[in-house]
Amino acid sequence: MQLYNTLSAKERAALIEKAGKDRLTLSFYKYAKIENPREFRDQLFIVWNQLDVLGRIYVAYEGINAQLSLPADNFEAFKKHLDAIDFLNGVRLNIAIEQDNMSFLKLKIKVRPKIVADGLNDDTFDVRNKGVHVDAQKFNELIDDENTVLVDMRNHYESEIGHFKNAVTPDVDTFRESLDIIEEDLKEHKEDKNLVMYCTGGIRCEKASAYFKHKGFKRVYQLEGGIIEYARQVKALGLENKYLGKNFVFDERRSEKISDDIIAHCHQCGAPCDTHTNCANDACHLLFIQCDACKEAMDNCCSETCKEIHALPYEEQKALRKGQGNSNDIFKKGRADHLPYKKDLRNIFEVFNKRR
Repeated sequence: MQLYNTLSAKERAALIEKAGKDRLTLSFYKYAKIENPREFRDQLFIVWNQLDVLGRIYVAYEGINAQLSLPADNFEAFKKHLDAIDFLNGVRLNIAIEQDNMSFLKLKIKVRPKIVADGLNDDTFDVRNKGVHVDAQKFNELIDDENTVLVDMRNHYESEIGHFKNAVTPDVDTFRESLDIIEEDLKEHKEDKNLVMYCTGGIRCEKASAYFKHKGFKRVYQLEGGIIEYARQVKALGLENKYLGKNFVFDERRSEKISDDIIAHCHQCGAPCDTHTNCANDACHLLFIQCDACKEAMDNCCSETCKEIHALPYEEQKALRKGQGNSNDIFKKGRADHLPYKKDLRNIFEVFNKRR
């Protein structure tokens, strides 16, 4: 039985276009003990493939993390399937703020060691012993409290285009880097400060909240449902929106607008801009921020070198890539030295120290 994707992104996009159906983009996660992740993964693929689900899903012994899209008219059948799974019955589904039928073009369900890579090897750490979940209203109240430290649990390229007012934004490339940094810089405040965290949909700060409780922090909170649910509640309840800019998302959309503020700059010319792109050179694909003017002038490339390579016939480009591994720049997410307006490094507690 076929248990893997067989269509290219181009082929799938053509089928979506031909079907003419609106699709829903959504995400969910759940920390739970899964005895046989491989078997669970295969069961999901069989059902979801029939429902025309597309997306990126990770399954591990510690739970599931799913970001996906599906035809809107298949939503009820999809929800019914989730509710039939004991630990997913009633799981919160984060519906995307901005919909795009092409947000995902393949169904990828992968078994991973963990659904959020944390670099931890501590058998006494229980990810289910999480911090206090708070809704948008309580969150707004907490972050106005002078005894609160608000921490963004996302990576630097995410917070660069959008974050909450007065949030500490760790200058890290991965989630695992931030855990030790935050613990060290807040070690003197384990009992006297509210540690409030947020992320895209809640999965990273839920693990982080459990970790910091494990490390002795007494007043640990997380924004339930993350930025996605916060934006929905703010709009529905008429609350003050304390988020500035866009929310980075890990699909073809790359971001959702939460406020009209533009807080980032084009990495090539410095103009106000918060649009991420991948370098068009197939040997590079660096993720960076590029304005429309630079996009046109640079042919969607991050450097003159990449522009020259991208202009070559395909076979010549392919020959140049032969035997070459991906440049480390692809993982720098906008830190590449040839970008004159890349984000400057900053101390994690630059904001916190100013407020003390």
